[in-house]
Amino acid sequence: MEREYIERYVTETVGGGLTCKEFVELVTDYLDESLTFGRWIQFQLHLGVCRGCRNYLKQMKETVQRLGDLQQAPPPEAVRQALQQRFQTWAGSRRGGA
Repeated sequence: MEREYIERYVTETVGGGLTCKEFVELVTDYLDESLTFGRWIQFQLHLGVCRGCRNYLKQMKETVQRLGDLQQAPPPEAVRQALQQRFQTWAGSRRGGA
């Protein structure tokens, strides 16, 4: 318990005042380079003291890179037709129930 308290204290004070939850909420903005300068400093300070968040950021960067490497291909015709039929059925039921 004492170790957890110390880790949380260091992370939230030395680490730019951000909790890990707040850090996670800022990751997308960080990757998009849309953080304000002040938030960027807080983010970097937290990153410097929190191994878990460093690992999380690394995983997110790898995920973004791998998703970017995927080939975009249209769905097979049978899948497209099935989805279209389901949508039309759903849309028809919405119109009939309104």
